[in-house]
Amino acid sequence: MDFNMKKLASDAGIFFTRAVQFTEEKFGQAEKTELDAHFENLLARADSTKNWTEKILRQTEVLLQPNPSARVEEFLYEKLDRKVPSRVTNGELLAQYMSEAASELGPTTPYGKTLIKVAEAEKRLGAAERDFIHTASINFLTPLRNFLEGDWKTISKERRLLQNRRLDLDACKARLKKAKAAEAKATCEGDTVPDFQETRPRNYILSASASALWNDEVDKSEQELRIAQTEFDRQAEVTRLLLEGISSTHANHLRCLHEFVESQTTYYAQCYRHMLDLQKQLGRFPGTFVGTTEPASPPLSSTSPTTTAATMPVEPSMAGMAPSGETALCLEEVAPPASGTRKARVLYDYEAADSSELALLADELITVYSLPGMDPDWLIGERGNKKGKVPVTYLELLS
Repeated sequence: MDFNMKKLASDAGIFFTRAVQFTEEKFGQAEKTELDAHFENLLARADSTKNWTEKILRQTEVLLQPNPSARVEEFLYEKLDRKVPSRVTNGELLAQYMSEAASELGPTTPYGKTLIKVAEAEKRLGAAERDFIHTASINFLTPLRNFLEGDWKTISKERRLLQNRRLDLDACKARLKKAKAAEAKATCEGDTVPDFQETRPRNYILSASASALWNDEVDKSEQELRIAQTEFDRQAEVTRLLLEGISSTHANHLRCLHEFVESQTTYYAQCYRHMLDLQKQLGRFPGTFVGTTEPASPPLSSTSPTTTAATMPVEPSMAGMAPSGETALCLEEVAPPASGTRKARVLYDYEAADSSELALLADELITVYSLPGMDPDWLIGERGNKKGKVPVTYLELLS
């Protein structure tokens, strides 16, 4: 119990000494040991690395999980060392709704068939997103989090210890300076030759005693200063080594960043491939984007540019059209109607499948019109002296 009380009193004294030194430094009443420029640069680089790592980590978490409530839930599970429950992605949830809608609205109708196909694609997209989130969390977020929760905490601890060692060193310097000043003053007073004719040579005796005491105090302060300087130098070297390790941290984060880019590239490549497959599948269903099975073509004025522009370009069905040879022959002989022609802007490039079709380039303007009995998915397009069939889904009809 006595030992604990002594230790508590000693710690309290050290804390009070550091507090006094720190306060005097803030008010400019005490000298402060400055670190060298290289050390200050290492400190600044470490602080900058920590700040930007935190920002990159938080924003990457937002990218992978935009829902803030879900992020808070995952954070709590991690802090409680519990496994994060599996969460359905937005794509998978959309696929589920589309499948249920197809079952209720009729899986054999054109709309129901398309819903089923799109649901399958959305499910694959959701699975690809899940794999990307998992890979990015392991290869990118975990190393960043380990640095903040591991290496940076160690660096911060050693920096606080270095700060305490510096305060102890400066307090010893201040104490030694005061002791030397008091010793010099006592020595000057002791150099006066006493008058032994006086009945009281007491002042001389006291001055000599005080000078001896201040000599002892100076010796003690010098010894404490040497110890404090040694401890400060040792702690400064430890902290310097940790700060220089930030270069290794940058190299590790660079490798993790490359892995994150690779996983993101793979994810978007998978999404592109799934959407291409979906586009090919949707092209096999006649009237999928028409919304009706009636052979009559809807009025051209009812098609808005916004709706047409939002439609995914698919290869329309060739059902209901005459053989290519006959159609090509008819196209050469048929003149455009006197009224009913319209201008159209091409939304996407289209490569003609045969000589009866007209190849298209994105953003070009062509003249289009319909012929009696044509499939509603197709129009006749003219560009200069060239004429051929063009798919409606590739066009934005203008006024």
